[in-house]
Amino acid sequence: MYAAVVRSFDSGPKYELFDTPVPSGAHEALVEVLAAGLHLRVRAQADGSHYTSTDELPLIPGIDGVGRLPDGQLVYFVATDTALGSFADKTVIDLRRSVPIPAHADPVLIAAAMNPAMSSWVTLRRRVEAQPGFKVLILGATGNSGQMAVQIAKLLGASKVMAAGRDEERLRSLTRLGADVTVSLAGDPEAAAQRVGEAASDADIVLDYLWGEPAGLAMIPLLTIRTDRSRLLTWIQIGSVAGADAVIPSAALRSANFQIIGSGQGSVTPAGYLAEFPALIEAIAGGKLNANPIACPLSKIEEVWNTPAGSQQRVVFVPEN
Repeated sequence: MYAAVVRSFDSGPKYELFDTPVPSGAHEALVEVLAAGLHLRVRAQADGSHYTSTDELPLIPGIDGVGRLPDGQLVYFVATDTALGSFADKTVIDLRRSVPIPAHADPVLIAAAMNPAMSSWVTLRRRVEAQPGFKVLILGATGNSGQMAVQIAKLLGASKVMAAGRDEERLRSLTRLGADVTVSLAGDPEAAAQRVGEAASDADIVLDYLWGEPAGLAMIPLLTIRTDRSRLLTWIQIGSVAGADAVIPSAALRSANFQIIGSGQGSVTPAGYLAEFPALIEAIAGGKLNANPIACPLSKIEEVWNTPAGSQQRVVFVPEN
């Protein structure tokens, strides 16, 4: 079979022939891969920087996709915890980490949207008790996952969505996706943090895709401007685009009803993720979430890897024919 193969973490994947994997367990099956998304998480997997990396090489990247089982059924699957990912003509999946997709669903759309949508969907349904009409601040709303989070928060009942990010073009587009308030993080970091505090002091939940300096700086303004500091603010750490570490002011934990939790692999069980897949797939397939995928042949991975798609597009690799 053909696959995108990483043989060194210092360089991107190459399109080459690779031995077709063979299922070995009772719950395993060989699937024909129809679509696999190039997510930010995949890039971290391919350069060995993600916290789940095992440093095993050679590596076929790709953490999820849509595949066809031997009986013809189409499924969305999360790749197994091996070096055999979804960027290949075929891959071995664990059937327990897959769900059927409806006949009307577009495999490319599902592959584009599931991973960036999953973080906020699972967080708001599994990591926090979001009350009807909740108000949410999304830090890093101009990233792929952040853009999906804006839409998902509205879909799940948010009465107010406040979106903060650096990319001015994407920030402007977020009002069409459901953002009620947008806040620019460009320029001086402390001034940006103050703007966040002034715009989102009534938030109940923060979905944080940035962490690092933006998170640490925003906490005090966000909490001290609140009219009712006794009302709980739950800060949920999801991504770390701005840095793996953040300086958390001690006053933030004392001056208001404030809690910090995380959401990701480990804090939510695999069974918890799997239980959310059907409803999320139906929302995507039903046109309730906008993903704007662009399909590319897997054979083009070397040029696509070094030339990211436009700001509003999500790359999905598909078979050559």
